[in-house]
Amino acid sequence: MAGGRRRGEALLRAGLAALLCVLHVQAACQDATVTQELLKEGFHRDLLVKVELGVVGEDAGGCAVAARTRLPPGIYVDPYELASLQRHNLTKVVLIPDVVDVEAPEYLATDHLVLLYMEPDPQCSRCFRAALPVHGRYHRPAEESEEALVVLKSPEVLVCCCDNRLSTECWKPAEVEAPCSGKTGGACQWYSVTHKPVYEELILQVPVGLRQHSLLVCVVTLLATVLCSSLILAAVCKYGHFSLVTCSEQRNTE
Repeated sequence: MAGGRRRGEALLRAGLAALLCVLHVQAACQDATVTQELLKEGFHRDLLVKVELGVVGEDAGGCAVAARTRLPPGIYVDPYELASLQRHNLTKVVLIPDVVDVEAPEYLATDHLVLLYMEPDPQCSRCFRAALPVHGRYHRPAEESEEALVVLKSPEVLVCCCDNRLSTECWKPAEVEAPCSGKTGGACQWYSVTHKPVYEELILQVPVGLRQHSLLVCVVTLLATVLCSSLILAAVCKYGHFSLVTCSEQRNTE
């Protein structure tokens, strides 16, 4: 009887210890908060992403944080613009694939993956933010609506703590073919962070033309082309200088 009671008490204590451990992990593993918004108007926008890591009592200042998002065919990132920004240390982005057809319309384009490295917020030790210039593609003319909707899903939050022993017990290892942007230049393990988006989707409204205006657009375009060509030809004839050399004159000069 006494031995069974002691074994029961031992099992009870072990169960309570396991329960306390689970509660401690759940308290430490708070979901990260992700917000994204589109700045400016029209075709050329800035995508602003903000992340607050839900880590209790620990400083994530030594970690690299990135947002991995998939851009649909209706929106794209200009790699030439990114190269210019990165040369001036204004942003750090990895494009997958790294070749993007910036001239393709929406119905001929494909989606691409963007890994956006984020900068720490000086006012919050667990907060990070970054902005990415994005551009809307031309869509097919619509029947009624003058706007096409492009849906941006909430990004995946990735963390790489090469310089900080931040607890990763509640994060999943992620396959990311990109270096850690911390102080160390080598590659290290990235982790996917469970996050809670403020909005599941972000809607971009892209202006489109109407099908019933197709004939008018074609006529106006043709007239504008003929008018501009005529003005250029008239200016060349009036102000241009032409040297006409006959065959006999050319032979005499030789």
